[in-house]
Amino acid sequence: MPNSRRQLLKTATALAGAGTLSPALASGAAASVQEDAKAVAVPSHGAHLVLLGTAAGPVPMAGRRGISSALVVDGRVYLVDMGHGAFDQFQSAGLDIGALEAVFVTHLHSDHLADLYTLLWLRFGGVDPLARPLTMYGPGPAGALPAPSSGRSVATVNPRRPTPGLSDYIENSVAATAYDINLRMRDEGWPDIRSFVDVHEIAVPDVGASPTGDMAPAMAPFGVWSDDQVRVTAILVDHPPVFPSFAFRFDTEHGSAVFSGDTTITANMVTLARDADVLVHEAIDMEAVERAGNLTPEQLQHHENSHADVTRIGREVAQPAQVRTLVLSHLAPGTKALPDAGWKAKAGRGFTGRVVVGNDLQVLPLTGR
Repeated sequence: MPNSRRQLLKTATALAGAGTLSPALASGAAASVQEDAKAVAVPSHGAHLVLLGTAAGPVPMAGRRGISSALVVDGRVYLVDMGHGAFDQFQSAGLDIGALEAVFVTHLHSDHLADLYTLLWLRFGGVDPLARPLTMYGPGPAGALPAPSSGRSVATVNPRRPTPGLSDYIENSVAATAYDINLRMRDEGWPDIRSFVDVHEIAVPDVGASPTGDMAPAMAPFGVWSDDQVRVTAILVDHPPVFPSFAFRFDTEHGSAVFSGDTTITANMVTLARDADVLVHEAIDMEAVERAGNLTPEQLQHHENSHADVTRIGREVAQPAQVRTLVLSHLAPGTKALPDAGWKAKAGRGFTGRVVVGNDLQVLPLTGR
């Protein structure tokens, strides 16, 4: 087992051990049905947030699937990120694959991409060949790699194209699975998978952002996509060393939902989330992560620089943005050994709105004015 994987898996065990949570409490937390976490059928009218997966990654942990959210607007489905297990969760939530309008990718980390190609690859044989292609929006190539955080020399994978964007990801995934695809086209009459996807790389506005400098300078939200149900805007957020990293806002006649993607506390999030009905924000419990004591200095520094400490989200993002409901997702550590009540209390500091601790298959309505 690779060292980093072994270390991360130990985190869940350490959190449930003596000095953090008793085994009985950890077991109870993992087995209990938490507040606001009851999975219900998604109504076909109105706008509803469906949390398909709520764990940070990349290493899977029991109790939560990888990060993925769906917004269902009058029966149409819009996805944000596709972490590990997300395609199974799509089915478990009872969502209609034929109603899927578009997928939006916040950034190109593995825990946000793990099931993206799976969605396309396993879907294409079971959908009417005359149906519209699956539309995807996400980052283009970063353009540069950062220096190693350790200061030591490291190898570079695919040195001729070391920072591929979303289009390269899909194109190369199709090429890597060509044998299976070609067989199914010849043997089972499946259509050409390439006609089932329409990839759009989101252009970064000219605001002085760069992969080796300021990754999220102050800026106004910009348009990404719209149809007759939803208008999608985006903004850059700070998730070093990944560039670009986007947060998305969905405005509908039924209300508004904002998805932070991965980010540290970033002023642009307040700009994008202003007066939103629901803000889905990533959260890390740095106290718990540090207490586990099994991460390298580089890993701890990454968490501190790149993620939002749960104790700051309410007072520094949700409250100044005047959002009505703050939903915590992409929880790190993703183990269910940390009870929801703790997450909720920490996030609620300095925030007068409602706090919901996200759990898999949870359905929340948007409450428009």
